[in-house]
Amino acid sequence: MPFWELYVSLRSSSRLPNQRWQIAPALPQRASQLAATTQLPALLTQVLLNRGISTPEEALTFLNPDLLVLPSPLEDFPDLAIALELLLVAIGSQQSIAICGDYDADGMTSTALLLRALRYLGARVDYAIPSRMQEGYGINRRIVEEFHAEGVELILTVDNGISAYEPIARARELGVNVIITDHHDVPPKIPPANAILNPKLIAEDSPYRCVAGVGVAYILAICLAESLERSQDLMAPLLELFTLGTIADLAPLTGVNRRWVQLGLKLLPKSQITGVQALVQVSGLSSEKSLKPEAIGFRLGPRINAIGRIADPQIIIELFTTEDEGRALELAMKCEQVNKLRQRLCELIEQEAIAWCEQSQIDLQKERVLLIVQPEWHHGVIGIVASRLLERYGVPVFIGTYEENDPTRIRGSARGIPEFNIFEALEFCDDLLDKYGGHRAAGGFSFPAQNLDAVRSRLGEFANQHLQLEHLKPLVKIDAEAELSDITLALYEKLISCTRVAWRTPIRSFGLLMSAW
Repeated sequence: MPFWELYVSLRSSSRLPNQRWQIAPALPQRASQLAATTQLPALLTQVLLNRGISTPEEALTFLNPDLLVLPSPLEDFPDLAIALELLLVAIGSQQSIAICGDYDADGMTSTALLLRALRYLGARVDYAIPSRMQEGYGINRRIVEEFHAEGVELILTVDNGISAYEPIARARELGVNVIITDHHDVPPKIPPANAILNPKLIAEDSPYRCVAGVGVAYILAICLAESLERSQDLMAPLLELFTLGTIADLAPLTGVNRRWVQLGLKLLPKSQITGVQALVQVSGLSSEKSLKPEAIGFRLGPRINAIGRIADPQIIIELFTTEDEGRALELAMKCEQVNKLRQRLCELIEQEAIAWCEQSQIDLQKERVLLIVQPEWHHGVIGIVASRLLERYGVPVFIGTYEENDPTRIRGSARGIPEFNIFEALEFCDDLLDKYGGHRAAGGFSFPAQNLDAVRSRLGEFANQHLQLEHLKPLVKIDAEAELSDITLALYEKLISCTRVAWRTPIRSFGLLMSAW
């Protein structure tokens, strides 16, 4: 069969998904001008333009991160000097320091990074991470009061804290100093911490603006070590943890992230961290001469994240701080086992959710939103399933399960499409919910089980107000239209050279539509 006839046959068959394509507007003149400067094909400079890289200087810095000029973090983070002074005093006088971390990959690598750094620098330091199942995200009053009862004089949050006004106010009331390191959106009411380090509070054009929680922790740790003139032996292992956390958190690999990840990727194959060596071994990557970002994103990252989702985050913290090779291998094997369990749970819940949709015969064209609540689903993985269902059905997905210790309450996760703001939808249900949070694309919520029908109705009302029928298809973003003759080995080699530094860079989803088709 001729290729053209084969293509037409495939296009007309039911095997092709019912998708909507969003093709970025062509900018041929600007793409050609940028191509002349960068020596890249115009197709690739069109992709750069699509990702907001519009000047020759920005393009050259993207292609060669070493050209990026980095100001001192002390210039960009207003409270960094205060944080350093608090830590220097605490280390010098042997005050008790406590880290409050988080149970995702960013939070766990951040916690391990600061534990390694502070212990190396002679601090008395311990940590706590709230229970995903029982307490949810972020520092809370229980943790604050337990720290105080244990004699803690300085609390250091990582990857959380910017929204925790009441717990941090309580810490200050008890006379405990607090440093917040976080990267999440800043609420209208900022907690009364002694110092706050958050890239959302610095200039938008700062190269540090893109860092995740582990990036803020890395900046603080290195600046502290430099203040004590002891940064030399710390730099490499902390850079490895920064690289793992940044890629696993899907942080944008632009600005300083791109530069530091490029350096960290060179260190990981011969890691100085015993636990990283063990994790690389059990992940089947030990034969790799160099680790690519895809290996971290798809092989190491899931094994780290799985622990935070369905097991004890202490496993990861100990894995990345132990010097015992046997113990490290034991913990890495535990990560492997937990990740396989996580995969099985996701597959099972996804199958059950699809079966429910088929049996209920829900009319998604009418409802325009999918809300599924079933008992005995694992809280730690339903967010992953929500993302899969969104890809399958093309509508916003709210998925929940009953609390294990209180079946009268429902807790869940949500994922949205571009035209549907998850946080605004949750706000629309404010009087029916106990607790909720999130942003445009994703969120979390809890509510009394007796409100289930009312929540379903309210979400459907919101969806019908904001979504048109043409929005209810999975979205495929396409960067540029190309002639079949444009797709050459030379283009492939240029594309590989652009993306070699980092996965999820501004060229992370290069899609071409062949105009010849």
